[in-house]
Amino acid sequence: MFVLPEFKNPYTAYEPYIDAQTMEVHHTKHHAGYVKKLNQACVDADISCDRIEDLFEKMSELSPIIRNNAGGHYNHTIFWSLLDDGMSTPNTELHKDIQETFGGLEDFKSEFTKAALGVFGSGWVWLVINNEGKLEIVTTSNQDNPLMNDINLGYPIIGVDVWEHAYYLQYQNRRVEYLKAIWSLVDWNVVSERYTNKPEMNDLA
Repeated sequence: MFVLPEFKNPYTAYEPYIDAQTMEVHHTKHHAGYVKKLNQACVDADISCDRIEDLFEKMSELSPIIRNNAGGHYNHTIFWSLLDDGMSTPNTELHKDIQETFGGLEDFKSEFTKAALGVFGSGWVWLVINNEGKLEIVTTSNQDNPLMNDINLGYPIIGVDVWEHAYYLQYQNRRVEYLKAIWSLVDWNVVSERYTNKPEMNDLA
């Protein structure tokens, strides 16, 4: 059975970039709802829920309710893990890769924001290590995830929620302001760890 992950910090710790009410509702209502529905859907389908990546590897065979809620749980778990109230920078290896791929950290942020603004409706924007082992910015709709076998975009090391519920209480329709604020919360130590500990290419879903 899957469980709702705890936050590193109190909900107030992410202010002024994301208000405490948004964080609390997002975590305890939206994410908790995905976990509850996923567990029930797995029980109903008589599917083992020990490892979520196993679901992604056969996602094309599973029901929409499992797809939406498995993605919702995994995506949010990554998102929360990336947010912190301390300043950090990418490690040397990741910083070099970002420079070689995008021209520099600020260029990467600009490209990431551009991709996020291009998501029509609800979805996510990701930095992944693609199936050629290269950094790439990609987007997914709704609660889809790059690891799902019918998407197969690579291994996610950054994921940012661009559903309106992630920012609307504070930023209304100003998605660009929310995206700019996110960079003040990104824990590059976690991103760097995901990058360094990426699976071998033949292990990617």
